[in-house]
Amino acid sequence: MKRTIVLVLLCTGLMVACKTDQVRDFAPGIFVNHSKGALSVAIDTLVISAQEGHNFKAQRRTRFRLIRGGKLGKKQSEREEWSMVYDEGTGLMRELRKGRLLIFYPDSGFLLIGSRKYSKLE
Repeated sequence: MKRTIVLVLLCTGLMVACKTDQVRDFAPGIFVNHSKGALSVAIDTLVISAQEGHNFKAQRRTRFRLIRGGKLGKKQSEREEWSMVYDEGTGLMRELRKGRLLIFYPDSGFLLIGSRKYSKLE
């Protein structure tokens, strides 16, 4: 009985470790989200880079055009710097200032931040 429990725990640990390594390797890079709504059209770009230990940095650049009377307005942009911490146990990354949670899907090539899906550029 003890052997079975130890084997199950060992296998589970190995599966989590493999997933964790995939996320850590997948996270650095450029991710893009295109969105369009009734009031605007936008492109979000996240450039994620690894730092020391479990720390990561991201530059978020948003370019958007407001829609007024059915016509696109002038191009506008915003820029943010994010500091993030990676949790090996869960495979998730948390942005520190606003508490955003980044969920990576290395096998599918994207990440989720809330309901926004960012595709990784190769």
